[in-house]
Amino acid sequence: MANLRIDRIRAAAAADLQAATTSAEAETVRVKYLGRQGEITQLLRSLASLPAAERPEVGRQANELKVEIDRLVGEKLALTRAAERRRELEAERPDLTLPGRRPPLGALHPLTRVDDEIVEIFIGLGFAVAEGPEVESEYNNFEALNIPRDHPARDMQDTFYLSEDTLLRTHTSPVQIRTMQAQRPPVRVICPGKVYRRDADITHSPMFHQVEGLAVDRDISMGDLKGTLELFAREMFGARSRIRFRPSFFPFTEPSAEVDVLCFLCGGGGCRVCKQSGWLEILGSGMVHPQVLRNVGYDPEEVTGWAFGMGVERVAMLKYGVDDIRLFFENDLRFLHQFA
Repeated sequence: MANLRIDRIRAAAAADLQAATTSAEAETVRVKYLGRQGEITQLLRSLASLPAAERPEVGRQANELKVEIDRLVGEKLALTRAAERRRELEAERPDLTLPGRRPPLGALHPLTRVDDEIVEIFIGLGFAVAEGPEVESEYNNFEALNIPRDHPARDMQDTFYLSEDTLLRTHTSPVQIRTMQAQRPPVRVICPGKVYRRDADITHSPMFHQVEGLAVDRDISMGDLKGTLELFAREMFGARSRIRFRPSFFPFTEPSAEVDVLCFLCGGGGCRVCKQSGWLEILGSGMVHPQVLRNVGYDPEEVTGWAFGMGVERVAMLKYGVDDIRLFFENDLRFLHQFA
């Protein structure tokens, strides 16, 4: 009886495998005969009910059948999977006559675009680019710039201190100090980079970008500064641009001035962007304070200089009509695609 059962299982398994046309059907055959509740498993479990003399032979035949079915199932799975893969490849075969699909292209971030434009303008005027560390000493960030510990101007810059004498720079002016310490006049550099202050709202960010400029030589005057900034404004905001100087105060320059550019949206007639004034503030500037020159080993009786500093975000907001600085840092592709 056991031999007849083995023959029946062999024939049934062969017929099932012959009928299987997919890998899923072949897997079903494997489970049917070799699974935990499969035919071969049940046959092996039933050996205990056979007479002791028959068990070895029936067990040997059952194990041989198990190996045979496992081999046949494996062969069937290989054939069906190969056929299925061929059908998949055939269905996925590309139509070479169709037009190509262009991947979406990236673009420069608007702040990078504006920063590069500012730098390019001043390089065209003969300025070199100078860079320095973002982690700076308190001396270079404040005291060398005529801002001692008890100076009220420090209240204007909420500083990220890393230790008592180390901080994240609040402006790129320390790069000017390092440049002057490293070379003798003439000096003509611009200093682009990231700066950090404890400030965050729609017009301020705790991290933002500045570009500062410095020129030191014999007989440098305020007129040189004005002419340079007028040319910059025309290149940056258009040929009709005009600038004006307003008296101001900075510890590291004397005299000091805020610089406004004629509103390029209303042409000076007054609008929402310029708050009906016709002018937009873009930067601070002035003649380098004599004490700053002394701090770097220059003789203010022999050389003079001027400096300016502008926020890249401020220029970008004015140039593109953006009213919230946080949009530049949120990485919203809907916003960034407008500048592509």
